[in-house]
This record gives sequence, C-alpha cells and structure tokens, in this order.
Amino acid sequence: MTGVIPLPARVLALLGAVAVIACSGAAVASPSGSRSASTRATAIAAGGLHTCLLTSAGAVKCWGYNRYGQLGDGTTTDRHAPVAVSGLAGGVAAIAAGYDHTCALTSAGGVECWGWNKYGQLGDGTTTDRRRPVDVSGLTSGVAAIAPGGGHTCALTSAGGVECWGDDEVGQLGDGTLTQRYTPVDVSGLTSGVAAIAAGAAHTCALTSAGGVKCWGDDELGQLGDGTLTQHYAPVDVSGLTSGVVAIAAGGDHACALTTAGGVKCWGDNTGGQLGDGTNEGSSTPVAVSGLTSGVMAIGAARASHTCALKTAGGVVCWGYNVDGQLGDGTTIERTAPVDVSGLTGGVAAIAAGGVHTCALTSAGGVECWGGNTHGGLGDGTKIDRHRPVGVIGFGGVVRCVVPNVLGEPLAKAKTRIARAHCRVGTVKRVASRKKKNTVVGESPRPGKRLRKGARVNLTVSRGR
Repeated sequence: MTGVIPLPARVLALLGAVAVIACSGAAVASPSGSRSASTRATAIAAGGLHTCLLTSAGAVKCWGYNRYGQLGDGTTTDRHAPVAVSGLAGGVAAIAAGYDHTCALTSAGGVECWGWNKYGQLGDGTTTDRRRPVDVSGLTSGVAAIAPGGGHTCALTSAGGVECWGDDEVGQLGDGTLTQRYTPVDVSGLTSGVAAIAAGAAHTCALTSAGGVKCWGDDELGQLGDGTLTQHYAPVDVSGLTSGVVAIAAGGDHACALTTAGGVKCWGDNTGGQLGDGTNEGSSTPVAVSGLTSGVMAIGAARASHTCALKTAGGVVCWGYNVDGQLGDGTTIERTAPVDVSGLTGGVAAIAAGGVHTCALTSAGGVECWGGNTHGGLGDGTKIDRHRPVGVIGFGGVVRCVVPNVLGEPLAKAKTRIARAHCRVGTVKRVASRKKKNTVVGESPRPGKRLRKGARVNLTVSRGR
C-alpha cells in the first residue's frame, strides 16, 4: 500500500504478488476474470467463526457468526452466505478480521471497525458493541494497514508507525503499560520504520523495513520468539530474525515469518502441531516448518491452532489442529507438518486462516472455504462442516438443496425445514405406524445429501394406528 516504508526489491517482488495475512486477511491485486465487480473478490479475511471479503468494487461482505455484530449488517443474526456490510458498498481498500470484530481500511486511509467491543477494540472511545462500522478515533486518514487481534487492534500508519488500542492485560498494545485503551496509542519505539503488522490473541508483531521482526505482549507459550517466556509491554526482537523476513502472521498463541528465500519459520504454542516442525513441542525461538524452506509466497496463522501457506505455484498447504477439517485434506487428523489442501494445488491468490476454518481467494476472484461451519462461516449456505474446499455462494459457490434430517418431526415443521434448506417437499406417503399421526417416519434422499436447488424430498408420514 502506498505510504509504507519501502522494502528491498526482493521483498517488494514477493509482496506485490500475494496477500500478507496479518492474523486474518489483506488486500491483493484484483484478479482477472469475467466476474462482475460485485461478484469478484479481491481480498478475504477470516475471524474466529466469521469471514469477510472485499469486492473489486470496494464493497465488503461478511458471513458466519454474528453474536456481537461482527458481520456489520445491523443485526446479530448468523448468516450462512455473504451479506453486505452496512455503509461499506464502496471505498474500501483492505479488510481484516479479529476473533469477534472486523475492521476495514478505506481508500482515504481511514479505519472503521464493528462487532465485539468489550475492551475498546473498535477504537471509538467506548466499550459498546457495534452492529455497523464506526470510525476509529483519530484514524480517519494516514493508515496503510490494519491488524485486529483477540481483544485488541493495531494500525500501521503511512509514516511507518504502529498504533494499537483495546485490551492490554499482558502488554499487547506495546505502549509500555498494562492500561486498557479505548482509542489508539503509539507503540513504544515504533513511530517509524515498520512495513507490516500482525495481531494474535494477546500478542502483536511488526515487520521492520529492514526485514526484522519484533513482538510484544503475552509470552506464556513463547509466542514473542525472544527465547524467554516473559511477557513484554514493549517490542522485543525475535531471536534470529533481525533481517531477511518479508511477511509475518500471528495466530492464537503462535507466530510465523516468511523469509526472503521463500521459507517459513514459526514459534510459540505447538500443542496442535501448528509450528509445522514435525513435533508438538512448543518453541520460544523460530523453528523451520518441515518441507517449506523455499517456494512459499504467503502465510496465514489461525485464530486457534493451525497454519497455512500459499506456494509460489498457487497451491495451498496447511498444518496443525484439524478436528473440524480446517486443514482441508479430507480428514480430521492433526498434522504436525504441511499437507496439501484437497483440490487447491494451483490457482490461488491469497489465503486466510480463521479459528476453526480456512479460506482461499482464487485467481479468478472466487472464494472457497473449509473446516468448521457451525455458524455458517464457510458461506456455502449450510451449517455443515467441510473437510475439503467448497465455494462461497455468489463467489463460485451455488445455492443447493441440502436434505435436512426431519425424521421424528411433525409434518408441518418438516415442510418448513425442507423449504429453508432450499429443497421442496415431494410425495408424502402415509403409512400405519405406532408414531403419532403426521410424524415423519421416513425420507428420501437421505439427510445430508447435496442436490440442486429446489430438489424434491419425499416423505413417509405416520397416519396413526
């Protein structure tokens, strides 16, 4: 983005081709393709249980969990497919998602945030949750990048400085105190010379214009990378990474760096294998990710315990915790080293790792997601977990009839659920049964079957004895 401290030519060559994931998502160059501006995504961001995208028209759409208003549509209703964020139909340059809040960088260099605000992480001077975007106090211009974390948020200014606000229980704001802030404050020693930022659950990291990495905040699991387990209220150098880094990503309690050679190194918590070194042993200093010493162009560290990388050939690999299928390899098996995401060996432009799910932006401007889907964070119109990528509705995905399980339900309720699942009731056969009259005792096709929109679901219903 314009105004960021210049990096060496090698760094610019890498960054120009990818999205640098700062805990969730960031903007990339508009992909080519035949999609209209309203249905072509240019950036993606994944939060704890929600997801957002930026269209080539500069509009923002979100879906998934919405208890705190993090979808920005003026409600607290979960959405299983993209909905427009109120007031952001254009003029947005980048997006990023925290665990339960979301922020947008406007084309004028201002920042707007919405969602959960218990700790003041929206930066509007209050602790009131917001269902629609509000301006971050004092940041209506002059911002180059944003990074929301768990209960805090940070911004990179066009002058190369860093400002943070929100929760500061363990020093994640980096101002040398443990004082919660409802509006932005400067990070100690980082008023210039920073090229990128990333925010984790309760720690924050910065990439300097010299290619070095500094982190601050919670260090209980070594996520600051300085070789200690001591929390720091101001930035400290990550051991062995004072130069040679082109991108950073911060997960729940771990962090990763992409080197100029295209390799990946991670540090911090490793209980789920998210460091990717083939073990479950945490590390307070960077360790190399197995098999990724080169050939990587972007990285994404999840809100919880998995990590992903985008390869230069356009394929995606992931590793770590996988109970919800967030690694996308068709299983729920934890992986301590990278595995290929099924069906995504090429054609990907950016990645975003959320709490229990992951998403990819295709070079054609489509979006595919996989993993946990309890609140609709995959955007495929369902609440069904997916162990392989599925298209987001309106951005490569299509509305389908997903046959609901209505066995044992009254016929009237079954009809309503079938309609909501984008199916329609077919034949209704009545049979003698010990079940109460009008209770569904059979259905075809089987529950969970994915069919074209409007497909018929045939029911067998009790007529009583």
